[in-house]
Amino acid sequence: MNVQTRHSADATTVEEALAAKNYDAVVDSESATALAMQNTLLTPRFYTTDFDEMDAIDVSPVREDWDKLIAQMASDPNKGHFKKNEDWDNIDWDGMEPKLKREFIDFLISSCTAEFSGCVLYKEMKRRGNNPDICQLFSFMSRDEARHAGFINDALREAGIAVNLGFLTKKKKYTYFRPKFIYYATYLSEKIGYARYITIFRHLEAHPEHRFHPIFKWFREWCNDEFSHGEAFALLMKSDPKLTSGRNVWWIKFFLTAVYGTMYVRDHQRPAFHEALGVDPDWYGQEVFRKTSEISKQIFPITLDIDNPRWMKGLKRLQKANADLAEAKTRGGLGGAIGRMGASARAAMAFASLYTIPAVRHDVPASTRLEPAY
Repeated sequence: MNVQTRHSADATTVEEALAAKNYDAVVDSESATALAMQNTLLTPRFYTTDFDEMDAIDVSPVREDWDKLIAQMASDPNKGHFKKNEDWDNIDWDGMEPKLKREFIDFLISSCTAEFSGCVLYKEMKRRGNNPDICQLFSFMSRDEARHAGFINDALREAGIAVNLGFLTKKKKYTYFRPKFIYYATYLSEKIGYARYITIFRHLEAHPEHRFHPIFKWFREWCNDEFSHGEAFALLMKSDPKLTSGRNVWWIKFFLTAVYGTMYVRDHQRPAFHEALGVDPDWYGQEVFRKTSEISKQIFPITLDIDNPRWMKGLKRLQKANADLAEAKTRGGLGGAIGRMGASARAAMAFASLYTIPAVRHDVPASTRLEPAY
């Protein structure tokens, strides 16, 4: 007899999480789903890849660390965590300052889409794979991402909206990435996610007066899931030294620059959100980049020189070009088209300036595994 799981937080598999009652309870909000459906350089995407190539991965070179990580995931320390309890405060959404409400909802929808994107990719890898090591890993990670997405939708539903995740699975455009690009991008996504969440969590520990929504109380366990997922991709890359050497170092630098630059621009689109948190976006960005860079030394032979005088200047130019591009799109017409071309060119030049800052090289340690330390 199959009994439906009451909440995705209590599910033991991704299939149980997606079939849980809190997923059934989601009422589609067209505006929220439309926002999640957008495909731009700044919005979370859905990815597909060469699943056969990923299935052929041999983790024998990292077997000892691999088995320890899998055992940790199998123990499922966060089971039951991602649901409301007595620590969940009531929020007056109608009384929230309108700009803050708009930016916070945008943050939640973007986060929900990003989490569900990981769920879809990992679930498909599990479904199409035959390699027991790989299938087991992606079974655990898709389970975690489904819990996260379901929890964010719970928070959104209190505001009277929700993302139709089933619709996204079928209708959102998928972007193809070669497996090695999936490793770089997803490793960085998971590790920078850890750095973002733990930085906010620690800040609000010290300044609880800025905790304007209860979801931030859940960020410590949340970021630990992100950290573990990043560890898995670090081990996958460690199993094949070619992925982090030779010409691939240039790809690593590209993804580091793209991920950091995207985060900076996106965060500066939410000034009211960061003001409510009591966080300066420039400080927050550098703090997150510093943590992520330190962590990424476990596997990448380079880090970006974020203390170079060109770094912050380039980020500010990239952000200004993006703001001008959005304004030109809104303006429309011939003037808008010319504005878009100019802004796009300036954004490309700003990115090139960031990319050409000399990287900081270092030796990669023999042992890759790390534990959360912030």
